[in-house]
Amino acid sequence: MPKITQLDVSAYTIPTDFPESDGTFEWDSTTIVIVEVHAGGQIGLGFTYGDLTAARLIDRKLSQLILGKAAMAITGCWMTMLHAVRNLGRPGVASHAIAAVDIALWDLKARLLGIPLISLLGNTRAGIPIYGSGGFTSYSIDQLQAQLSGWAQRGITMVKIKVGTKPAEDLERVRSARSAIGPNAELFVDANGAYSRKQAAGFAEQFAGQGVTWFEEPVSSDDLEGLALLRDHAPDGMDIAAGEYGYDSTYFRRMLEADAVDVIQVDATRAAGITGFLAASALADAFHVPLSAHTAPSIHAHVCCAVPAARHVEYFHDHVRIEQMLFDGVLEPVNGALHPDSSSPGLGLELKRADAAKYAA
Repeated sequence: MPKITQLDVSAYTIPTDFPESDGTFEWDSTTIVIVEVHAGGQIGLGFTYGDLTAARLIDRKLSQLILGKAAMAITGCWMTMLHAVRNLGRPGVASHAIAAVDIALWDLKARLLGIPLISLLGNTRAGIPIYGSGGFTSYSIDQLQAQLSGWAQRGITMVKIKVGTKPAEDLERVRSARSAIGPNAELFVDANGAYSRKQAAGFAEQFAGQGVTWFEEPVSSDDLEGLALLRDHAPDGMDIAAGEYGYDSTYFRRMLEADAVDVIQVDATRAAGITGFLAASALADAFHVPLSAHTAPSIHAHVCCAVPAARHVEYFHDHVRIEQMLFDGVLEPVNGALHPDSSSPGLGLELKRADAAKYAA
């Protein structure tokens, strides 16, 4: 059984192509932390989106724990990392750091076996539907409509926009989005927790009139009672979704026990990697609640083709752009879905080092 001989970590900060904002946040760049794990003549690649501090934690602490471990013993490595961050705090930066290493270990194991990651995980489907995600509140109506109609023209039949920065303008933005995509595509909205309970309840009725079928974080994802209230009273055909800020199984279990969501969101780059994602998926199965993967489509395409609970993957504008800039082997949507490449081992990604170097953090 090959041993892990080397772990490299790098970080890159990529400016957005236009200033971006949602209901509660603004940003003009995104940092990706990339991990490469070496064993048996192969290199596994994993990454997370977060802060440079995650790279420092990997370099100074987690790498020392992983070196010399059996490359195939992913769960053992994962547990070792979890125990090591007890006093640092599991949620947040530590979970991002563990995620990048864990994803690299899964990629490495598949490469050592010479099979795609989906084959290692065991596929339940050949492809997973995606929804185009962007529609930032910083966009003009023209920008919003151009982005959404572009996705629709590519065969992506579900799209999502941000709301909540200026509530008085939100209904008009939703109307403009519906106009851009026509009557048949599904329209999602994401408030990122910007609304109060009463605001969210009112907007749910108004958005339903525009055929909105997905209302994400209408209130803070920490307000489980508020989410459950909205879930119980939302118009027929409108799903209430949340969960993207979950870092561990306890978070997801509490959300599910509270009957807070129709669909639970999970992000492998935050929830301690593919190992953590699989644990969250098992909970979703147990509660009979479907799961949607939050962003990072190059990772989630594989794992969501393996887990029965998965409904779709968020094809997030920022991450799609970054992954296409930094990696060879990025999947392209076909008929509104991502299909893992059965001819490439692991995730099928290779870092474009020369292209990435200019963005080194």
